[in-house]
Amino acid sequence: MIVTVVCDVLGKENNGATIAGMNLIRFLKKQGHEVRILCADQDKKGQEGYYVCPALHLGKWLDSLVAKVGVTIAKKDMKTIEEAITGADIIHLHVPFSLAKNAAKLAEKMNIPMTASFHMQAENLTSYFKLNKSHLANHMVYKIIYKNVYRHVGGIHYPTEFIKNKFEGSIKKKTPAYVISNGVNSHVKKMDIEKPEEFKDKIVILSVGRLAREKSQDTLLKAVNYSKYKDKIQVILAGQGLKEKYYRKLGEKLPIKPIMQLFPRDEIVKVINYADLYVHSAEVELEGIACLEAIACGKMTIVSDSKQSATKEFAIDEKCIFKNRNPKDLARVIDYWIEHPEEKKEYEKKYLEGATIYNQDDCMKRMEEMLFEVIEKNKEKLKKQKEEEKTQKKKKAAK
Repeated sequence: MIVTVVCDVLGKENNGATIAGMNLIRFLKKQGHEVRILCADQDKKGQEGYYVCPALHLGKWLDSLVAKVGVTIAKKDMKTIEEAITGADIIHLHVPFSLAKNAAKLAEKMNIPMTASFHMQAENLTSYFKLNKSHLANHMVYKIIYKNVYRHVGGIHYPTEFIKNKFEGSIKKKTPAYVISNGVNSHVKKMDIEKPEEFKDKIVILSVGRLAREKSQDTLLKAVNYSKYKDKIQVILAGQGLKEKYYRKLGEKLPIKPIMQLFPRDEIVKVINYADLYVHSAEVELEGIACLEAIACGKMTIVSDSKQSATKEFAIDEKCIFKNRNPKDLARVIDYWIEHPEEKKEYEKKYLEGATIYNQDDCMKRMEEMLFEVIEKNKEKLKKQKEEEKTQKKKKAAK
């Protein structure tokens, strides 16, 4: 089949949405499908299979803000959009922004079936305006993206049951849901990796993710100062983002300065494997691939109990969970696992055993099946429409 993947957000593979999108694209190509990618990444111009819209410029200050987040916003270019979707068997909308909105409008007119992934929790957007606690603001985001994108599609890919229930609860409607994890790549696995020499006398605590308000890495940095073992703890924040400057300031207060950097994909797997603990402190998380990757490496994983995060569902039990945005409670959990190494080994085994359900190839096969199913449903829908039109014509002729 010919699949057009509409990517308002593509860019570098330094965030969960982009990684998930590229994993799907690579899998579909591997299966022999023709994949067209509609995006606004100017560095993709001229590359086979890419249809590139111009980038939207919002002014110097907003452009720099968008660049720090690591995304490109597309400018409406209906000619490029039409080229990308004409002749496609199905359109897959990756995130519900303007490129997806315009592609959905055109695809609907052309009777091309559509699916969409759900990679944007409302709080991911509202937190930039400090409105993530506002029920009204979050509800309005869901209402707008439903109206613009999700009501038009024949299948919605939700990475977790948590985000499906949250979205449907907000819009008060049932949707054509497919709950499928984004999965963990087979190269992410438990390995015998020695700590680098400079960390051998330290307790390495790793956290992976965009450095952003809703990811709450500040909770981890503050927690270290409450730990009995703060003089031995080396924090590694693997990521980049708007809060980096603030986090570096917080890190100055720690006995051992945290390391903040974006690691290549192969390198981060090594870091996960030599870390002593993995902490996922996010307040807002619709799945948490980074957390799943730590689990796939059999790493002792500690998560927040936030009501806005799916990752608490991955925890073995309450011993692996801390109170959301509570540094003292996180320090308590960290200290417990430092002081109970034998129990920690047992929990790591349990994490590793539970990781098999997130095999990425299996998840991507289910995504492929979703595309085929929606194509068939659309054929049936068009067939019924034609039959109804014939019936109506016959009725008119009989009169």
